[in-house]
Amino acid sequence: MLTVHHLNNSRSQRVLWLLEELGLPYEIVHYERDPQTMLAPASLRAVHPLGKSPVVTTDDGLALAESGAVIETLIERHGNGRLAPAPGTPEAVRYRYWLHFAEGSAMSPLLLKLVFDKIENGKMPFFAKPIAKMIAGKAKAAIVTPNIESHLNFMEAELGKGEWFAGNEFTGADIQMSFPVEAAQARGGLDAKRPRLMAYLERIHARPAYQRALERGGPYGLLS
Repeated sequence: MLTVHHLNNSRSQRVLWLLEELGLPYEIVHYERDPQTMLAPASLRAVHPLGKSPVVTTDDGLALAESGAVIETLIERHGNGRLAPAPGTPEAVRYRYWLHFAEGSAMSPLLLKLVFDKIENGKMPFFAKPIAKMIAGKAKAAIVTPNIESHLNFMEAELGKGEWFAGNEFTGADIQMSFPVEAAQARGGLDAKRPRLMAYLERIHARPAYQRALERGGPYGLLS
């Protein structure tokens, strides 16, 4: 049986959702973030040297890490034609692109925004606060916000080509893309001005497998 090493409020929620979509049996080992640092506990390093989540372990001793790689591997092994387009099709090219875009492009500026927001609002000596806020504000205005806007505009336009990111069929690419789109809604300025992305969120949230994954994984926020 597959075991998901699940960190609260993390990317591993996507893996639970995938397993529910595939109807595969699995166990969950829960890990909680440090309430002060919000980092994963050291015990995760016993599962994978980087001590991050998601990690999926198998009965044959394999430890799968990196959410995109986990999704792709599990679909190849257990999908039986589900959740991935047929090889050699235009949809298959889009599928692979969005699997990589989610973390390779979309999440980078969203993570930077999280970091600079924390710098602006974090505790520090009073004499350092104005300087830190100025640097963070300039970085967001010059680099972070324009990149988030560019990515959101691109995603909005691409969803005009089909109901889902790889085309008209729901795939693992949509599971992978859910995290940056949800993060953009939570802290990146995504709102009703981009109706296709908002409708996409409504569609994924309405999926029974998504809801079952939330029930099993516990409360879900977007921290990293």
